[in-house]
Amino acid sequence: MASDTPESLMTLCTDFCLRNLDGTLGYLLDKESLRLHPDIFLPSEICDRLVNEYVELVNAACTFEPHESFFSLFSDPRSTRLTRIHLREDLVQDQDLEAIHKQDLVELYLTNCEKLSAKSLQTLRSFSHTLVSLSLFGCANIFYEEENPGGCEDECLVNPTCQVLVKDFTFEGFSRLRFLNLGRMIDGVPVESLLRPLSSLAALDLSGIQTSDAAFLTQWKDSLVSLVLYNMDLSDDHIRVIVQLHKLRHLDISRDRLSSYYKFKLTRKVLSLFVQKLGNLMSLDISGHMILENCSISKMDEEAGQTSIEPSKSSITPFRALKRPLQFLGLFETSLCRLKHIPAYKVSGDKNEEQVLNAIEAYTEHRPEITSRAINLLFDIARIERCNQFLRALKLVITALKCHKYDKNIQVTGSAALFYLTNSEYRSEQSVRLRRQIIQVVLNGMESYQEVTVQRNCCLTLCNFSIPEELEFQYRRVNELLLSILNPTRQDESIQRIAVHLCNALVCQVDNDHKEAVGKMGFVVTMLKLIQKKLLDKICDQVMEFSWSALWNITDETPDNCEMFLSYNGMKLFLDCLKEFPEKQELHRNMLGLLGNVAEVKELRPQLMTSQFIGVFSNLLESKADGIEVSYNACGVLSHIMFDGPEAWGVCEPQRAEVEERMWAAIQSWDINSRRNINYRSFEPILRLLPQGISPVSQHWATWALYNLVSVYPDKYCPLLIKEGGMPLLRDMIKMATARQETKEMARKVIEHCSNFKEENMDTSR
Repeated sequence: MASDTPESLMTLCTDFCLRNLDGTLGYLLDKESLRLHPDIFLPSEICDRLVNEYVELVNAACTFEPHESFFSLFSDPRSTRLTRIHLREDLVQDQDLEAIHKQDLVELYLTNCEKLSAKSLQTLRSFSHTLVSLSLFGCANIFYEEENPGGCEDECLVNPTCQVLVKDFTFEGFSRLRFLNLGRMIDGVPVESLLRPLSSLAALDLSGIQTSDAAFLTQWKDSLVSLVLYNMDLSDDHIRVIVQLHKLRHLDISRDRLSSYYKFKLTRKVLSLFVQKLGNLMSLDISGHMILENCSISKMDEEAGQTSIEPSKSSITPFRALKRPLQFLGLFETSLCRLKHIPAYKVSGDKNEEQVLNAIEAYTEHRPEITSRAINLLFDIARIERCNQFLRALKLVITALKCHKYDKNIQVTGSAALFYLTNSEYRSEQSVRLRRQIIQVVLNGMESYQEVTVQRNCCLTLCNFSIPEELEFQYRRVNELLLSILNPTRQDESIQRIAVHLCNALVCQVDNDHKEAVGKMGFVVTMLKLIQKKLLDKICDQVMEFSWSALWNITDETPDNCEMFLSYNGMKLFLDCLKEFPEKQELHRNMLGLLGNVAEVKELRPQLMTSQFIGVFSNLLESKADGIEVSYNACGVLSHIMFDGPEAWGVCEPQRAEVEERMWAAIQSWDINSRRNINYRSFEPILRLLPQGISPVSQHWATWALYNLVSVYPDKYCPLLIKEGGMPLLRDMIKMATARQETKEMARKVIEHCSNFKEENMDTSR
């Protein structure tokens, strides 16, 4: 079972402060610039957390608005201390780094910050005396600067950016720097001269950088413990350099198998060299490589028995010389991952669920192209088999979707995987907090990516939740997103069908404030437009029926929405649908249920008082569609109209007495034990018809409705009737001279049912 632990006080306070910066930590200067309150002093633990959570909120929560001068809160190291911060995406600009240039940063991770320019290179120098770990991964423009700023008008006509590559920057003075990530840096950056001043590098990532001569790496042969050369086109010369780095504990020479053609082929000899020369190796990634020679033993020669990680039993021949199993071995999209005995505690690959999850975990942050394919494999596992580590799988997919919300492949595969990982089979082990995270990441995907497949997957995933209960914490947002999807200009029928179903579920069983708010968002108008489009196409499908059902739900006890329905030609659409689809029973039921809600609003009933409408309602009294539902709802509409008295009957035909007779006949034809396709949250609209003598038939309809419901569904409706004061009203009605005898008899039976129910369910325990 899932365990729901509350968020820590630190997390709650951090979130609150970030969402309410003006008034908690800071104040607005000149109504724009944010300044820290002068009496606030924050240690590095809190400052680091504020910055890192801020970045997370901006990137993961589409409802969170970034503040332009947020980083100015941390401009003075006397009141705020920053030491370890992780910034990503377009959130970060040159002025943001400049704002914190006085801080003594130890760790600075800049990931895919494409808005940073060469100005930030100069800011980096401010941190040179303290910086130990630096990542510039994907900061493609940080080595570009404007050429002759302000004086290149003619050239700017040809080259609007007027940018040139900076080639004279080096890491001179970064004496404490040990960990450096330059992954996915733009071509042309002189890596060798850039890095030469660094004397004691321990970890270096040159992912995606092409260099024909890697000899410069040997300057760190006595210090380098981690080297990542992902997607570097290797050669034998590179291998000769790598094996000289005898302190290496982690080596990654993996590649994206689909990205481009690589001449280099991994051989048995190369793997043997790694094992022989790199005696400290604990982690090796060779994912995506084509293995030129046979590096594995034959299946016949594989050791029998249980799978083993012992090097001596390794199915990969060169690894039999390992002194101990590797902590990690990357074999994703290689033939080696399918072997039986692999000498590593953790393996990334595509053989089974464990390997696939390891791949997602290892590659999510910096390799979305690999991650999307790994998630696609997870999708197949979740769809076809049972996912054994589904909590881990869920968290990994959530992380990937948050990290790459603008990556189409990640969003498509991730949202598809979420659909299968959130179905009822796994629900009991998912905490409320986890399910809320899933909902938020799904909504982020819907907001950020308008691609049809993503939208469909996200809508389907939402269907796996209890609606509206589990979506109520994001109620307004999810409705806005669904209404945008339901723009009638969109032609994807499957998305429309799912979105209308969700809209219908969201307005069912929620309070009236929610319904009114959704109505003001354009819910009623959107549904009417969908109905109009279907009418033009002469199609009555699930979208049509769900749209009427949604209107029925959103108008329940909500006069403003009922008025909106009438104002936007809802009655014309009702008549047109009735004429175009005379045999569609469920459609008729939904439409009449909606009109029952409209008829409950006294101020709107005059708009129903036309010969045409009254004639249609009267004819529907004799309908046998959907059991008694259409006839019952038509009678309900007329009961409320009759309740306004003879003076409100503003039509000559049909006559009031004639309609009244048809109503009596209809009610008497109904089976009192009919099971109902209806759901009352309150009896108030029915109960108001009891204490009156102006329309006995309305009184009789109301009494019949109560008798039917308490007889067939006593557990639900007896307590509701008692709670809402129905019993005294029924007793008073029995004493009324104007009430028909058969109505009084029925009222007595209702009282008897509820009294018996009350006695049977009375708590007799002491």
